[in-house]
Amino acid sequence: MRLRLGFAAVCAAALLSAGAARAATPEECRSLDLHGHPRQAQACFESLTNSSSPYLRAEGFWGLDRYEEANDAFRLAVAQNNGNALYRVRWGLLLRERFNAAAAERLFEEALKRDPRSAQAYLGLARVSADGFDGKALEWTAKALELDPKLVQAHEFAANLALEDSNTREAVAQAGRALQLDPDALDAMAVHAAVELLDGRSPDSWLAKIRRIDPYYGEAYAIVAHQLVFHYQYEDAIAYYRQALGLDPRLWPARSRLGINLLRLGEDDEARRQLVMCYDNGYRDAATVNGLRLLDSYKNFATYRDGSIVLMLNQKEAALLRPYVEDVLRRAMATYQKKYQFKLPAPVEVQLYPDHEDFAVRTTGMPGLGAEGVTFGEVVAMDSPSARPPGSFNWASTLWHEMSHVYILTLTNHLVPRWFTEGLAVHEQSQASGEWADALTPDIVVALRDKKLLPVTRLDQGFVHPEYPAQVFVSYYQAGRICDYIQSRWGAAKLLDMAHSFAQRKTTAQAIEQNLGIAPAEFDKEFQAWLYKDVGGVIANFDLWRAALKTLAGQAQNHHYDAVLAQGDRVVRMYPQYVFGANAYEFIAEADIAKQDKKAAASILKEYEKHGGSDPATLKQLASLEEGLGEPEEAAATLGRLIDIYPIDEGLHRRLGALLLAQGNYPGAIREFSAVLDMHPLDRASAEFDLAQAYFDAGQRDKAKNYVLLSLEAAPDYRPAQKLLLKLVGPE
Repeated sequence: MRLRLGFAAVCAAALLSAGAARAATPEECRSLDLHGHPRQAQACFESLTNSSSPYLRAEGFWGLDRYEEANDAFRLAVAQNNGNALYRVRWGLLLRERFNAAAAERLFEEALKRDPRSAQAYLGLARVSADGFDGKALEWTAKALELDPKLVQAHEFAANLALEDSNTREAVAQAGRALQLDPDALDAMAVHAAVELLDGRSPDSWLAKIRRIDPYYGEAYAIVAHQLVFHYQYEDAIAYYRQALGLDPRLWPARSRLGINLLRLGEDDEARRQLVMCYDNGYRDAATVNGLRLLDSYKNFATYRDGSIVLMLNQKEAALLRPYVEDVLRRAMATYQKKYQFKLPAPVEVQLYPDHEDFAVRTTGMPGLGAEGVTFGEVVAMDSPSARPPGSFNWASTLWHEMSHVYILTLTNHLVPRWFTEGLAVHEQSQASGEWADALTPDIVVALRDKKLLPVTRLDQGFVHPEYPAQVFVSYYQAGRICDYIQSRWGAAKLLDMAHSFAQRKTTAQAIEQNLGIAPAEFDKEFQAWLYKDVGGVIANFDLWRAALKTLAGQAQNHHYDAVLAQGDRVVRMYPQYVFGANAYEFIAEADIAKQDKKAAASILKEYEKHGGSDPATLKQLASLEEGLGEPEEAAATLGRLIDIYPIDEGLHRRLGALLLAQGNYPGAIREFSAVLDMHPLDRASAEFDLAQAYFDAGQRDKAKNYVLLSLEAAPDYRPAQKLLLKLVGPE
């Protein structure tokens, strides 16, 4: 517990007097620091470094930012006092601060073996869990408070966690309890300041109280900034990080976060300056180091500006991807501008990263998956199709999802709750294409079966502090289906009305009551009834389906095709949304082909495609079947959908180009054959000829001539190019 200011002043005088009768304690030194006496605190920590106790020396070195010496002293203290839990807790906190969360966690666990009632050890575990957005942070914090209800730091930490979950009432309550125990609880005051700011009120009175206690406590402003980041208010967060550093320029975690958030908003030059300053001063956490590596990699990117859009693509794939990304982006912007009745005030920037780790830097310190894409105001960062295995990622659907965020965040001035903006984006994916709907995975089915859905007013928690491994996925699914339900019952206009309510700083409960005329508890009840009616059959049959699929897989493996065809339809009907590995659709199609029934095979694979099946080999097989059945338009459409999944495929573009050319879709054929050339094919002559043929058929003879000459330059004896050249030089 922090000491009162008056006592701290007494400590300062006593400890620094020549006749001080006793040595300082670490608590007294920290109290001096927290109460605005940095010089006295430094002298206090210096005195600890001269102690005969390795533990006190460790605390002294730590207070002076001499981390390696502190680490060595803690190691000695623990070796000499194997049964002391506190020493391990303090050492663990040092290691967590210095970027070694795994070792810190081990020390907290070792401390609990020595003292199972160590509230500080549980709080240490909570801090490590929270760093990784692990739902156990809530559990460990609750355990710490159960063991020590007067542990001020635990109440402050609980307040921060609650506000991250948008649970303002609990955040205020926990911060209030901390202040009852210690009126100088600065972090609790910072939470109160953040609450005021997020609710549209002035935080000045709380910040003034903090400054009166410690004029240099920049950490308070960093706490406010952290909460603003969690609530999508990145520009305001940057301003508060700047204020934190104005009070304490050596607050390296805040400086690193400032750099990362500047990077997120495209302020690359200043981001680099801030991160380099951290690095040069020994603050080298993963975010800082990886942020600098990402900035260094930008030399490999090309930037394209065209009116309302800015694209940043890696040079090795920019030519290939640009037309496809621009097409999806422009269609999304036209759709959302009309649907949301809102025009973006500035160009939107979209960045695609072929290295997933580069993209992951953009999501450092953010909750939820951040797995495929993330939006920072009018900047979208996402994985490139090449960053993930073929079939595991629909980049077009992801971009459509992120563009919903761009519009809704801007429209609401970043005041929308997490569940709504994520849910609406998932909903918009399904509105654009049924195949883009959020997948009903087995993990989600199990969660639905076990009644693990959260109340809508607490749904943000499922994204930020998940309590079980699949909860983030479940929360995306639940939020998306909530928006589906609102549209189906009240109409699409109500979704926009709710967005406007959030822009007016209404809570989730208020927005639901105001726009839907129903209490949140009743809404939850009726939504879940609607949802379970829709997917109840899958839930009820899940165990039967799992056993039946296992049997079906064995029959397929043993080529018992009659059995597969006899049982396959039943397996599909029990769980039609299952289009993942070892699915019934592909087993049935294999059996149909073995029985020479290509029409049936195409039919079952169309169902697979309709439900979001995305395996490239399977979709190519469907396209071949459709083409063989005299359905070239359907085959082209199937291959076109595969472009949205994995366009890094020369053969795909050749096949689609040929189909489009045969159908007289010359712009499409030109695009596809151009894509082949952008992939630098080994057989360049045939690729240039294909493009020349497409231009010729489109009536663009000059371009056709250019490419046929290039084809002949690569292969002078290439007969198709020779014949086309004769046509080109002859009379039109």
